[in-house]
Formats: sequence, structure tokens, C-alpha cells
Amino acid sequence: MHELVTCDICIIGAGSGGLTLAAGASQMGARVVLIEKSAMGGDCLNTGCVPSKALLAAAEKAQSMREASAFGISSAAPDVDMQKVHQHVHEVMAAIAPNDSHERFESLGVHVIRAAASFIDRQHVQAGDVRVKARYFVIATGSSPFVPPIPGLDRVNFLTNENLFDVQQHIEHLMVIGGGPIGMEMAQAMRRLGARVSVLEAARLLSKDDPECAAIVIERMRHEGVDFIEGGRDLRLAPAADGGIDVHCRQQDEDVCLHGSHVLIATGRRANVRGLNLEQAGVNYSERGIRVDQRMRSSNRRIFAIGDVTGSWQFTHMAAYQAGIALRNILFGLPAKAHYHAVPWVSYTDPELAQVGMQAGQAEQQRIPHKVLRWRWQENDRAQAERRTEGLVKVVVRSNGRILGATIVGLHAGELIQPWVLAIEQKLSIKHMAAGIAPYPTLGEVNKRVAGSFYSDTLFSPRMRQLVRWLLLLRN
Repeated sequence: MHELVTCDICIIGAGSGGLTLAAGASQMGARVVLIEKSAMGGDCLNTGCVPSKALLAAAEKAQSMREASAFGISSAAPDVDMQKVHQHVHEVMAAIAPNDSHERFESLGVHVIRAAASFIDRQHVQAGDVRVKARYFVIATGSSPFVPPIPGLDRVNFLTNENLFDVQQHIEHLMVIGGGPIGMEMAQAMRRLGARVSVLEAARLLSKDDPECAAIVIERMRHEGVDFIEGGRDLRLAPAADGGIDVHCRQQDEDVCLHGSHVLIATGRRANVRGLNLEQAGVNYSERGIRVDQRMRSSNRRIFAIGDVTGSWQFTHMAAYQAGIALRNILFGLPAKAHYHAVPWVSYTDPELAQVGMQAGQAEQQRIPHKVLRWRWQENDRAQAERRTEGLVKVVVRSNGRILGATIVGLHAGELIQPWVLAIEQKLSIKHMAAGIAPYPTLGEVNKRVAGSFYSDTLFSPRMRQLVRWLLLLRN
């Protein structure tokens, strides 16, 4: 016999999206069941955002020791103890874990079941010995590393984000396959922590970002000693006689061979749809994820999906955003819809690379009349004081001043992008960004400066000079 539990909302997956929705729905009076087969907190807490940013923070401290002489302080080669770095990373995870814990959500009135979930039919899910009947279901099972079928990969031990943060020994030479945000972040972190690092990318490094801004990140990492192989195709791996790993590829019709101690696979993510028995629930899906409409509803209108499992916008903050959309639809019957014109993302390299809205290349492809505004970090006094002048803010605007998109590369770009997110979301004009008062000296001044540059051609033109002279003469 199976225990039968009835509820208003059954959420499958206790990652960012599932936890956000469970906490909100329960505290607003809904009967909520939350099912999680693995660790509470999902990928973000356990194998993604939190441990990676903790590792990046350790790497930044090591790099600051190497670069201290620029400030009149003796530089020093950092003595990196990877076991203590590992301890730091896991202490950060442990500090955050109570917020996502089984106990906390039980205290909020959520019935938490720790088991794998599988649909029996359109209204029932089986989770261990418990059968759950719900008025609505929300699938928030996230994603896992996509491991491509590289010849020889099955013959070597390789890393993904799921086991990288368990490494406690020094890595001699890390070969990173994949030059997207995850691959680039971890490449820089490990290089700063003392490893030799090579990045292999079949296409373009940081291919989803503005090429001009991405080049600043790549140049910084190259200066720090990271090696890059772009356009490397026909990859194959083999175990080496010394216990290491050989990676072979073709680059521009030439054979390239790398020998290293570790391989990190960072080639994207795959939606976690397997094992859910979605066919029984009438939910359409593919290997890319569950198909949803703007209200986050699947083909079964009583089953919603949010976050990475939908196959697009695989960011923690988007899972939380979509949770809010689903919550309004389920609890209040509001036809709330998700909109994606102002989605920000950040690569947490150093310098950081942040993006929201349309890039210049996209505006050109769509033949949208536009103007590109640029302001470089060298013109910012705070950046000079910090000796971090490699940076650029690049804004795409219509001829009438309507903001279409912004890219920022530089120190704290992830923080500096937020006013542009608001501006695009609220359909503001560049004049609103130019009119604000920025405290001095801050990095945030770059946003005001680049906005003001929209008017430079008009304000400092020969015609304006003639007009000003004429007005001054009249006033005399």
C-alpha cells in the first residue's frame, strides 16, 4: 500500500525555482508538496553558482598577491593549499545551506519528500512510497552537464561542475573543453590557483557575448597565462602512459596535441527530463526540455515547468523569475506572462562580462536603425585608482534614444548592469540615464557618461557653438 497525499501544488525539484515557488505558495496559504531526489538547493547551491563563485573569490585573493606591487606593496607568489581552498568553498556552501534545507521548508508548512518522482497519470506522481495527487504540478528539475560523445572520453577520468569542487589536490595542467561562461570562469580560477590551463573551443570563445567586449576578457586571461585553442575540431581523448590525458584535435588543418593531468567538460547543459514519465502526464518535451507557453504552462495546462528544465535561459535568476510567473497563474488565476527582452546574464570572469537586451550585431542583423555608444574604463577616475582600467560599457540605442541593450566588461560589471536592466524593462530613454546624478568617484559613473555621450555630437557641434554665441550676445 502507498500513502496518498493530496495538495494544491506539487513541486518536483528543490533548486532555485522550486524553492522560490514552494516558499511563496505555502506562506500564502496553499498546501504544497515539494519532492527532491537529491540535495536540497539543487545545482546552484551544491555544484554551480555558489561553489564556483567561492572558488573564484579564492582565486582573486591569490591574484591580488601577485599584483600588489602596483600599489607600492611587495608582490608575492601565493602559497595555494588546495585542501584549504576546498574547505573554504564548502564552508560557504554550508553557510547558505540552511536557507534551502529540508527543515526550513517543513517549518514553512511545506511537505518535503526526498525521493525520485515519476508521473503515474495526469493527476498523480509517485515518489518512493508516497503517491501525490495535486491540483497543479510544477516541474523544476533543472539541468545537468551535457557531456558530448567525444571519442576516448569513456577511457579517461574527467571533471564536470558536478565533481570539480570535490578536487582537493593541486591540478598540474587543466584542459577545459568548452569556452563558454562556465569553462572560462573555471579556467581563470584554476590558473590563478597555480594550474597550467588550456581552453579548447570548437567555435568562438564566449560566443553569446559581444565580441568586442569578450575580447577584453580573453586578453586578460591570456595575459595571466591561459592558453586558448579556438576552432579546435575532431576532438579525441586518450589516457597517457604517465597517468595523464592526451587531447587531440584539428585546428585549421593542423593536428594539435595537448597533454595534461585533468580534463574539465564545460560544453553546456542538458534539461533533466528523464525518469519523469512525462508521457503519462500528457506533457510534450524533447531532449532540449519541456515546452511551455509564456505563462509557464506545459501542454497539460495543470502542469507548469520553470527553470533549466524548460531548455532556455538557464540561469538561477531566471528560474526564480519564472517561479513568480507560475505562482501568479496558479494561486490567483492571473494571466501573467514571462517576458524576456530584459534578461541579464554575467560571466564572472575577471573582468566580469555582463549583458542585457540586444547587442549591436543583433541590431544590425535585424536592420534596426541604431547608434552604439561606448565609454572606456580609462576615462573613469575610480578605475584608475583601482588600477583596473581594462573595461568598456557599450550601449545600443535607437535614434530616438530608446535603449535596446547594454554590455559591460570591467570590474563589477555584474553590479553595474542593473540600471540598464531596469531601463530596458521599463522602456526608458537614454535621457533618463544621462539625467541621473552619479556619486564621485564610483565605477557607476561610466553608465552616466556613456548615456551622456548620446548627445555629444549635438551639444558640441559647430551649429551649437554658433547658437550659444548668438544667445550670449543677445543677453548682453
